[in-house]
Amino acid sequence: MKLKQRVVLLAILLVIFIFTKVFLIDNLDSSAANREDQRAFHRMMAGLRVELAPKLDHTLQSPWEIAAQWVVPREVYPEETPELGAIMHAMATKKIIKADVGYKGTQLKALLILEGGQKVVFKPKRYNRDYVVEGEPYAGYDRHNAEVAAFHLDRILGFRRAPLVVGRFVNLRTEIKPVATEQLLSTFLTVGNNTCFYGKCYYCRETEPACADGDTMEGSVTLWLPDVWPLQKHRHPWGRTYREGKLARWEYDESYCDAVKKTSPYDSGPRLLDIIDTAVFDYLIGNADRHHYESFQDDEGASMLILLDNAKSFGNPSLDERSILAPLYQCCIIRVSTWNRLNYLKTGGLRSALTSAMAHDPIAPVLSEPHLDALDQRLLSVLGTVKQCTDQFGMDTVLVEDRMPLSHL
Repeated sequence: MKLKQRVVLLAILLVIFIFTKVFLIDNLDSSAANREDQRAFHRMMAGLRVELAPKLDHTLQSPWEIAAQWVVPREVYPEETPELGAIMHAMATKKIIKADVGYKGTQLKALLILEGGQKVVFKPKRYNRDYVVEGEPYAGYDRHNAEVAAFHLDRILGFRRAPLVVGRFVNLRTEIKPVATEQLLSTFLTVGNNTCFYGKCYYCRETEPACADGDTMEGSVTLWLPDVWPLQKHRHPWGRTYREGKLARWEYDESYCDAVKKTSPYDSGPRLLDIIDTAVFDYLIGNADRHHYESFQDDEGASMLILLDNAKSFGNPSLDERSILAPLYQCCIIRVSTWNRLNYLKTGGLRSALTSAMAHDPIAPVLSEPHLDALDQRLLSVLGTVKQCTDQFGMDTVLVEDRMPLSHL
């Protein structure tokens, strides 16, 4: 065979090899990934209902030790959590041995220490379930039930980036006041026949206390993350100015995402895709107040974006604040796994899944019917936004693979 013919033959073989790699092997990898996404979805649905049970039959560890061992750089809890019911039962029932004012922030909360030394954050009930918060999308007090619902939505979406949350009833007179610090105790008062407190925070006022029904107060408790995982606070690149008449750059610059992509930690690693996931999450729950976010310290951008402080959610079921989705429609990228999960949940699946997940919470029903209905409508809006992106840029550009191996050793 002449040299020229050999060169031509080698060129043909090279083209065939490239075609096989790009169009066959990659497609097989994609199909396998999609099948794994589907299996993960079915596993999630099978374990969705969490019954609060006190026993941990297969281990001598405390529920607090188990929850602490779950935390890794990319997850707060693993996919399979047979001990979750026992941990949440402990959060909802363990004796309170100390109560103090909450950590820094703008909203009322209390820091409780439960038997066994576990810290939790208690957020009191401020509104009835059917109350509609009017005004700006970030208006109103924190909603304790929103924290519960947001945690279960995090499970359903497969993110696993929100600390554990459960509803709890506490007796302020017998459970809190006897173990309260002087700082917290000084904020207690009686309004009519109800025991109330107003705590210490930026917006806390004696004229605006949270009041129990008699002595019994409904609230949520959020499990404190282990101290071995210190947090680092970041300004959210799509944060609002909270100043009337002053827009943030992302609100008028449609090319803003290009600038974000050039800055650390969004120029490499998973952080930008975490921002997109969080935008989807916040839009579904109606949270327009994520002006900052936390990750683990010294992570060089590899840590997850932790879904903390979700209480400014589920305020107005009739308000769909599209600007929350700005990271999605400006960057036009989304994880394939997130896209797959959203599609599995459409046509009523999200409402049904969240209702099932929250059914055994001590403060159930956690959400009103209008809020549950709004979830499904907002999900369709998210899917529509992604479709606009794929129509403009193509599926290969918009849908991004980002499957990071996780370790729970």
